[in-house]
Amino acid sequence: MADSVVNVTHDVHSLLSSPDRDFLLRNTGDQVKIDSLKGKKLGFYFSASWCGPCRSFTPTLVEVYNELSPKGDFEVVYVSRDKDDETFNNYFSKMPWLAIPFSDSEIRIRLKELFHVKGIPHLALLDDTGKVVTEDGVHIIREYGTEGYPFTSKKVQELKDIEEEAMRNQSLRSTLVSSYRDFVISSDRNEIPISEIEGKTVGLHFFTTSYKPCVLFNQKLKEVYNNLKENGENFEVVFIPLDDEEESFKKELESVPWLSLPLKDKTCLKLVKYFELSTLPSFVVIGPDGKTLHPNAADAIEDHGIDAYPFTPEKFSELDEIAKAKEASQTLESVLVSGDQDFVIEKDGKKIPVSELKGKTVLLYFSAHWCPPCREFLPKLIDAYLKIKTEDNDALEVVFISSDRDQDSFDEFFAEMPWVALPFGDSRKEFLSRKFKVAGIPKLVAIGPSGQTVTKEARDLVGIYGADAYPFTEERIKEIEAQKAAKEEEKPKDGWVCDGDVCTKA
Repeated sequence: MADSVVNVTHDVHSLLSSPDRDFLLRNTGDQVKIDSLKGKKLGFYFSASWCGPCRSFTPTLVEVYNELSPKGDFEVVYVSRDKDDETFNNYFSKMPWLAIPFSDSEIRIRLKELFHVKGIPHLALLDDTGKVVTEDGVHIIREYGTEGYPFTSKKVQELKDIEEEAMRNQSLRSTLVSSYRDFVISSDRNEIPISEIEGKTVGLHFFTTSYKPCVLFNQKLKEVYNNLKENGENFEVVFIPLDDEEESFKKELESVPWLSLPLKDKTCLKLVKYFELSTLPSFVVIGPDGKTLHPNAADAIEDHGIDAYPFTPEKFSELDEIAKAKEASQTLESVLVSGDQDFVIEKDGKKIPVSELKGKTVLLYFSAHWCPPCREFLPKLIDAYLKIKTEDNDALEVVFISSDRDQDSFDEFFAEMPWVALPFGDSRKEFLSRKFKVAGIPKLVAIGPSGQTVTKEARDLVGIYGADAYPFTEERIKEIEAQKAAKEEEKPKDGWVCDGDVCTKA
């Protein structure tokens, strides 16, 4: 942002008019005199229909504009970056504000240069005197909406100070209450005052119905929630919905026994930022005093269920010790066997008992046919696998754990692999993904002959060292690096080349 643009005062009529035009357009075709903008706060909105981020931001700006319209002192002027009159008209038809006629390219180009527009969407905001208060209007609107009005640096700083104060003195009310709402909703859409859940341990469940892990987590959370309620615990859950689709949200809310913020409530996105959300599902725990007990207890609930309650630091220390003990006693069976699911399969569907893999190094290969990095990595893994098996046929096995979308895709991809797999749709996949924190694929986890986890980063090791990385232990990698370092030391200097027992000048 250039300092010469912000705080500069402009004559709005001169900015927007041309010698043969003293009006702007509405999407109805009506002309509005530029002089009618005198004394109003203005937004110059540089945007285009071909721009994805613009199409995403425009509805947000429309919402803010409509909320501010009753004030009568705020207007937006669309400065099109579209490529032709037809696309301009189609895009402008969705906008309730004014626009510079598409035919006046000279003014549109002049404004782009004047406001140093390097990318779109771009929103320059002017006060009622024509002074530019910010060129960062897109960020301010996204961040604060109508609360940021009149969008001055003073107002933005005031809001930041309020946020910082709220963080220092966090309470359930400061977290969930907004200027327009002091309630949450139940599954039957009744409004429940937030005062009714103050003093409880409250879990904020960030979710979207379109993301399968969130839906699966709901099933586990329902079990925990009902058990805690039966035990008389002072506990509540509040959905923080990140959906756009009303029907899906309504269906999901009706299926759970807890509360929710309304769909598309502005507080939802504020809480995403406030709690620095980085993954889904996320389950932020607020203690009875309104302070954050834990930033994301989702994994603890998945792994320990009701035993994770009351989500205090002391409880998590206890769970950490339990997890360490489980890790120390881990066997291949405890990783790959679940009830009567005690087998892997070959390509012909033949079941191989997990017990036949005992004593081998086993690589768990999380992958999918639709994933380009997976397809790129597969030949490297096959090459390493075959070389290791050539040296010792009983040394290694790989188990393909599929994230494919259907049986045909699984079969097609599995056909390229010389190892075994979990059957498509096997429920063990969800457990293994949670256990090994599989956030992306391909992922390769190495289990040693003792059944202990050797490394969760075997993909990188195969990529760098190939078959030489076997058995993927830290000691082996140190050995390889030491050998490389020794070879570097032995390299002849100053252009000498060594061949066998003879070194000659190159």
